[in-house]
Amino acid sequence: LFKEEEEGKSSLHLQTPANLIILPTRFSSRQNKERREEMEIDKAIGESDDKRLKTKYNNAIFVIRRALSLYSIEEVAFSFNGGKDSTVLLHLLRAGYFLHKKEQSCSNGGLSSFPVRTIYFESPSAFTEINAFTYDAAQTYGIQLDIIRQDFKSGLEALLKANPIRAIFLGVRIGDPTAVGQEQFSPSSPGWPPFMRVNPILDWSYRDVWAFLLTCKVKYCSLYDQGYTSIGSIHDTVPNALLSVNDTSSKEKFKPAYLLSDGRLERAGRVKKNASTKNDVRSDSQKHEVLLASVIAVGDEILSGTVEDQLGLSLCKKLTSVGWSVQQTSVLRNDIDSVSEEVDRQRSICDMVFIYGGVGPLHSDVTLAGVAKAFGVRLAPDEEFEEYLRHLISEHCTGDRNEMAQLPEGITELLHHEKLSVPLIKCRNVIVLAATNTEELEKEWECLTELTKLGGSTSSLMELYASRRLMTSLTDVEIAEPLSKLGLEFPDIYLGCYRKSRQGPIIICLKGKDNARIDSAVQALRKMFKEGVFVDMK
Repeated sequence: LFKEEEEGKSSLHLQTPANLIILPTRFSSRQNKERREEMEIDKAIGESDDKRLKTKYNNAIFVIRRALSLYSIEEVAFSFNGGKDSTVLLHLLRAGYFLHKKEQSCSNGGLSSFPVRTIYFESPSAFTEINAFTYDAAQTYGIQLDIIRQDFKSGLEALLKANPIRAIFLGVRIGDPTAVGQEQFSPSSPGWPPFMRVNPILDWSYRDVWAFLLTCKVKYCSLYDQGYTSIGSIHDTVPNALLSVNDTSSKEKFKPAYLLSDGRLERAGRVKKNASTKNDVRSDSQKHEVLLASVIAVGDEILSGTVEDQLGLSLCKKLTSVGWSVQQTSVLRNDIDSVSEEVDRQRSICDMVFIYGGVGPLHSDVTLAGVAKAFGVRLAPDEEFEEYLRHLISEHCTGDRNEMAQLPEGITELLHHEKLSVPLIKCRNVIVLAATNTEELEKEWECLTELTKLGGSTSSLMELYASRRLMTSLTDVEIAEPLSKLGLEFPDIYLGCYRKSRQGPIIICLKGKDNARIDSAVQALRKMFKEGVFVDMK
């Protein structure tokens, strides 16, 4: 984004006690340049037309300045890993510290170095480009870099024991595995050394990160220009295939990371193990057993009779057709506690719970909040889901926060399918359906069965129900005892009876996983009566 000036390198003083290398650097000759850079970051954001980025920037700077007011400079540290999120936070911290000091001293003096202690956990599985960028940034910005070659927890314990650090700035964003349950200020987890986690960019999206880097024209790791969009270790990270460039040359080429239009696909370059079985909802022992499901509808309009619920009937038919046994259907009012209690009850006794209605931004849309409460988690912004909504309703999604993108934190998996404009929401064993009519349900069901193998697959991981229906004019009294005996003789066969009218014939349903067993049960029932008493129904 800009050509770095060729400058002489200063010597570095190395100390190596207990796997710790401290690289203190100071470039007094760069004071004016540093001052310009810090001011230019704030100026670049101020002159930007991106209202969302301005809001994100101002909120992050507020968090940084708040932390610097609560803790002395000796009591704070910054965990830097060379990635894009960490790079954003580096420059936010520099700008935030400059603004903090400017307010305190009413002076325009710049910084001779970056005074916040910076921690870098060096790993043998890190990319060489990440290491090179990190060390280069340390020299460029006068960073006192503490290089730790231990695991994160052990290294942190040693560092905090030797230094009076009380708060650590982290480049954590919602959606990261470590972000679950965190706020902008969050104490460390039990079992860890005590310190305050400060997360200035917690609510930033992939789009926000690149908007900042490009707007401020700051240097970032070269891997991002080679198609990498999310960088882990050398063992689990490859360029994002969505950025691949069709080229006649033998070597595959990729566009830079900032050209990825959908932030929801940021982690497409992370190598996933056992991806083929990830969404199989059944354990090995369950694949040949009857799985239990419950269906929950949420809506005052259903309970008042204003709307006829067709989705429940359709969903029960679909579940039964693929071998699931529906244990219960229920209709709930638009109340968070009602949804929470029912979901909590059903998820503990059923293999899968299907819930629909009450999904959206209206005050009456309480389903996701109820699901979150049932699992004891909060609703939090989901960057990936927000990107979907932004593509779908971009003209109505201009603020810095989208309430529709609030999902149960830490338990939500988005099920993507090319036929769906937004992914399905799966929270552990609860599927949240967005369908409002049978046509939409048909599409969601088709995608769901493909994604989760609810109905088995071509490899016959689940045997479907076989069924027979018989019709008879026998009375209830005449058929009651024979059916009871048949149930004892064939305990693996489900027997059900119903009438379409009080004076109409009885219809007997036999369902099971074995066609031969069903045929044997039908023959046994026929032998109990005269020939022609039962008529097969299609």
